[in-house]
Amino acid sequence: MSGYTIKLETFEGPLALLMHLIEKHQIDIYNIPIAEVTGQYLDYLTAMEEFNIEVASEFLVMAATLLQIKSRMLLPRPVISDAVADEIDPRQELVERLIEYRRFKQISEVLEQFSGERDKYFTRLPQEFAHQFSLPEGLSLDDLLKAFAALWESAVPDFAVIAPEEISVKDKMHDIITLLRSNNGRLEFSKTIIRTGSRNEAIAAFLALLELIRLKRISIHQEQPFAPIHLTLKE
Repeated sequence: MSGYTIKLETFEGPLALLMHLIEKHQIDIYNIPIAEVTGQYLDYLTAMEEFNIEVASEFLVMAATLLQIKSRMLLPRPVISDAVADEIDPRQELVERLIEYRRFKQISEVLEQFSGERDKYFTRLPQEFAHQFSLPEGLSLDDLLKAFAALWESAVPDFAVIAPEEISVKDKMHDIITLLRSNNGRLEFSKTIIRTGSRNEAIAAFLALLELIRLKRISIHQEQPFAPIHLTLKE
């Protein structure tokens, strides 16, 4: 027959064990049956000793306290009023300690929940960035911010549309003839686009080139495919 293992629950202290026994058996914490709880508490300590588990001194102190309260509960009481009897209840101090322990336990559970939520976030510490460019002497960053703020406030909230420069084919024909004359009558076609370098100017230059060829004002030649196209002025 194979053996089996009994696992005992571990408790942080004697109050944790007492609270476990009270909650397990649904005992009213304000009216603890001290004899029953004391017996269960001693049974647990006995089980710990049987499994060679060292019993901490604080558990033994609580056991002695429970036995003392049990003995005081068993002793005959003098005939006194109910109000005085409630004040000298031997369980009162233990009940107050258990209530305080339960309150701190509930707070610790809430704090542990907050800690788990906080672990989901990462906070980066403030960083200092070095200035890439040093400011001129006598000028601070605050002065620059003030100057920018003054400029921003004085700016007029308006806008203007700038029309693109219109380059006609006729203007481009004149440009090409002028460039050829200033370059000894010979020029590379790519150098005829000199004003803006935009697509509109490139189209105008190409149309101007075709028109000058049609008018036999210039001649073109290319030494090999994909080689630069050269223009020659025909006076």
